Amino acid sequence: MHTPIPRPSIEELRARVRRLEGTSSHRRTVLPFGIKMIDQHLPGGGLSLGALHEVAGGGHGTIHGAAAALFAAGIAARTRGKVLWCLTRPDLFAPALAQAGLMPGRVIYVEAGDEKSILICFEEGLRHGGLGAVVAEVARLSLTASRRLQLAAESSGTIGLAIRRWRRPAEAADFGQPTSSVTRWRVSVLPATPLPVPGVGRPRWQLELIRCRAGESADFEVEACDAKGRLALPAKLAHGPAAKDIGRRRAAS
Repeated sequence: MHTPIPRPSIEELRARVRRLEGTSSHRRTVLPFGIKMIDQHLPGGGLSLGALHEVAGGGHGTIHGAAAALFAAGIAARTRGKVLWCLTRPDLFAPALAQAGLMPGRVIYVEAGDEKSILICFEEGLRHGGLGAVVAEVARLSLTASRRLQLAAESSGTIGLAIRRWRRPAEAADFGQPTSSVTRWRVSVLPATPLPVPGVGRPRWQLELIRCRAGESADFEVEACDAKGRLALPAKLAHGPAAKDIGRRRAAS
């Protein structure tokens, strides 16, 4: 007599895949930006904690690189606990990080001699489990190294932010190579928000969500992080007729 073999449901298959991939419940926790137009492009409504994310400046200049670092600082500022920041060049300006919400008392700096040491510190920090975020400045990030970092982040639930900094323009080509990062961002500086009186308004950035696993790429024009690490939409975009253009889809890259 033929006995029918029960077929597993789709949800059971998904759960089985998650177990095989070693994905924990940490990954389902997200850190929203608090801006609907951005969060709706991210699976779960925000940046995945327990995951690796990449950030780079929109150009080779120092200004765009600094904007990328401040964008990462604003994300780290909205987590809880200490933040480990790994770097090879001691040129980080702590007061600027504080303006993006990341107070000096929360940051543990690790200065390493080379990129290999940076990646080791990055991974160990992600595996620690007692940190709010781990940030590392790296020029190159291979698929193998990024996979190790992603697994380390998944195991602890700590968010990892890789800031891509290049000493030479030729190193920038590495940014287009495939990695295991869940999202990849590019930050470019725009003219500051104009004021009705003489003075300098709030800085503005062009955010490019170049890659988003299980999501869509998009561009956003935003006002830079405030003292709590939060972004904002320029008033003309939040309330004006251009609002419909915010977060427009990008061609997949």
